[in-house]
Amino acid sequence: MTPGGPGRDTTTQGGPALSRLARQRGLARLALGWERLWPALWPPLGVLGVWLVIALLGLPLFLPGWARLLLAFAFLGLLGVVGWRSLRGLAVPDERAADRRLERASGLAHRPLEALTDRPAAGDKLALALWEVHRARAAASVAALKVGLPRPGLAKRDPRALRAALGLSVLAALVVAGPEAPERLRRAVVPALAAPAPTPALRIEAWITPPAYTGAAPVFLDPAGGEVTVPQGSRLQVAVSGGTGGVPDLLLGNATTPLEALDARSFGAEAELLEGARLAIRRDGSELAAWSLTVQADAPPRAYFTEAPGRASRGLAIRLPWRVEDDWGLASATAEIRLKARPAAPAHAIEIGLPPGQPRQARGVAAPDLSAHPWAGLEVEVLLRARDGAGQEGVSEVAALTLPERSFTHPVAQALIALRKRLSLDPGARADARRELDALSAVPEAFEHDVTTFLALRSARHRLTRDRRPEAVAEAQDIMWETALALEEGRAERTARALAEARQQLREALEEARRDQEQGRERTAEQRTEAERRIQELRDAIRRHLEALVERLQRENAEAMPFDPQNRLMDRRDLDRRTDRMREANRQDRPQDAERELAELEEMLRALEEGRTARSEQQERRRQQRERGQQQMGVVQDMVQRQTGMMDSGHRRAESEAERREAERRAQQQLQRQPWSQRPTPQQQEQQAQQRADAEQQSRAEAQREARTQRALRRALGEVMQQFGDLAGEVPAPLGRADQAMREAQDRLGEGQDAREPQQRAIRELQEGARQMAQQMQRQFGQQEGEGEEEGEEGGEMMGEGQGQGEGQDQAQDQGQGRDPLGRRTREAPGAQDAGSDTRVPDEAELLRTRRIQEELRKRGAERDRPAEELDYIDRLLRRF
Repeated sequence: MTPGGPGRDTTTQGGPALSRLARQRGLARLALGWERLWPALWPPLGVLGVWLVIALLGLPLFLPGWARLLLAFAFLGLLGVVGWRSLRGLAVPDERAADRRLERASGLAHRPLEALTDRPAAGDKLALALWEVHRARAAASVAALKVGLPRPGLAKRDPRALRAALGLSVLAALVVAGPEAPERLRRAVVPALAAPAPTPALRIEAWITPPAYTGAAPVFLDPAGGEVTVPQGSRLQVAVSGGTGGVPDLLLGNATTPLEALDARSFGAEAELLEGARLAIRRDGSELAAWSLTVQADAPPRAYFTEAPGRASRGLAIRLPWRVEDDWGLASATAEIRLKARPAAPAHAIEIGLPPGQPRQARGVAAPDLSAHPWAGLEVEVLLRARDGAGQEGVSEVAALTLPERSFTHPVAQALIALRKRLSLDPGARADARRELDALSAVPEAFEHDVTTFLALRSARHRLTRDRRPEAVAEAQDIMWETALALEEGRAERTARALAEARQQLREALEEARRDQEQGRERTAEQRTEAERRIQELRDAIRRHLEALVERLQRENAEAMPFDPQNRLMDRRDLDRRTDRMREANRQDRPQDAERELAELEEMLRALEEGRTARSEQQERRRQQRERGQQQMGVVQDMVQRQTGMMDSGHRRAESEAERREAERRAQQQLQRQPWSQRPTPQQQEQQAQQRADAEQQSRAEAQREARTQRALRRALGEVMQQFGDLAGEVPAPLGRADQAMREAQDRLGEGQDAREPQQRAIRELQEGARQMAQQMQRQFGQQEGEGEEEGEEGGEMMGEGQGQGEGQDQAQDQGQGRDPLGRRTREAPGAQDAGSDTRVPDEAELLRTRRIQEELRKRGAERDRPAEELDYIDRLLRRF
């Protein structure tokens, strides 16, 4: 058989098969081409992948420009060599190769695809018939031809799969490069071999930081220059960057300092400004910038007494009206008291509380109680010392006064206090003091043969004799003071005072533990130990107080208080059990249980004490309630006075407005009668209009100030109504109507309208409310026997002061130190230690309400932008403390 012989025209059945074969041959040639091309492309692609990894990681950027260019050419040459060697033997697959691939992929033997194109050499019919049968079979096999997937065989050439590692490396390098990938590829191919980058422009930054105590913001200097005023001690900082030239110099006055190099083109310097000078920055002889600095020296603070110090009108406290000022802010203020007879003795310092935030000026009245001080009853000199943030001090003039002292009636107590004062004047007179203590202890009948007093006298005597330390005199004086108090008050009052202090200390410790627990903080072992110590102190104080009460009962023949050994309130074992439960609750961090036990224990002690003095305490409580009511009525009278002043101011403002309008009306009428030639020019008319606008604006501003003052009075009235309601249970209706009238007056003043009518109505209702308050107090609390005349005079005097004093300061002072603005006695009241058992301890709700009022008043008093009238009113209220 020869290909291309006769018989080709007999391929009627092979036509479709040949067309399918042609398509399969094309696919087979493509597969063969890929199998030959991909192994040949892999070497140059590997070189290209290595270069991509290096370029994307930015490694060429660490090389100089010529090295980067050389590296790029090296990879380009390597790529060309490898590509040429890989692609030089590459040929396009022909049809025979495609047929062989099809036969191999389809599993056909004996090359059946050649039969479709071959023809027999002989032309007899039998041979042709056999050939057609053979071709039909071959054509049938074409339908089953398969191309198969390309098999480049790259795995045989790369058994270690380096191609996968290279692909992952390229992907990781792309992730690392991120958005900078195009730029890195460009810079790796096209290195910067051009001229260097231009020099950055000159930039000068200079600023001055004032000292921290001034609270002033940093001052940034304009590069164009100028004049600047800064506080003394400020810190100058200069930074110069960019430009050309050498190292810049800093010229401050006559001193020249080179700037320190921060990097190749940046320089900086710092300096402290202590005096004014010319500041300049120079480089290579040329001046870059200059300023004129003025340094403001920090003046020392000023401190002075606004009034002469003296004794408070009530109690044993002293009154120190003070005022301190500073140009930048005050750090602290103290009052120093020195003994006039011994100027070299250490001074007694009293810390004065200043408003928060280092105020520039502050004022107030300090009222310390120094009746227990060894210098009580002696002449002293007192001065104020203020310190600012820079450590400078300002001292006031020295004022002389005599410290108030407590009066004693017991002869031995009087002798001990006199001896105590002599030791304050001459601490070296120990021999005389020892002899006098021996004389007192030699007469035990003078102090009722009290063993405690005798031992105290001997202890003070031996301390003065055997202890040569200078502090021994002060310790002996403390013993004398405690002994005199015990003799004057009696042991029961002294133990009651110690018991109250122990209860207060324990209550504070338990409140602190409860706050820590609410805030999620864990208590330390020291806090638990301290709380347990205070529980033990309370237990000892209760025991001593019970023993003192028993002694009093024995002295008074058990007439003052019935004693029942079976009484549960007097059962010491019950008291011990409660203190043990408190100690256990403290160890287990249960402050609420400990507070509950303390409250029950206080209730037992209160019931114990009330069983003896229920009637006297009730009378004392009624007297205190009357006093508080009188204080509140005095505040109402002061409001009447202030409301009257505001109404007078509104009347004057209304009259001034009416006069101004009448003058404008007359001027308008006169203007209409004048000829055109004599009428004012447009400029004059504009000036007149501006004057009228200024007058109206001033009137509105005054009305706004009075509106704020009216609001402050209304708030104060609300507090008085609340406190009087707590005291008497009912608030007089006129006070409520006065509050409504004040609100109406406030609204009218805020809108610039006439508020005289509601102000007059408020005055009338306040007066009626004060009268009903007095009647309600008389009905509820009455007057004690023997006190009616005295209290009536006192109340009348207070009412007179409220009406007659413009400033109201004396009235506020007469309300007494240690009382809140509404007349309630506070825990820190001067003379509270003297009151003993006749002082009622307020309940927790009353104390909390008092603290809130005090905090609100202090917060408002610290806001110095409030009206002067409101600040003065708040200041007078705070003088009760």
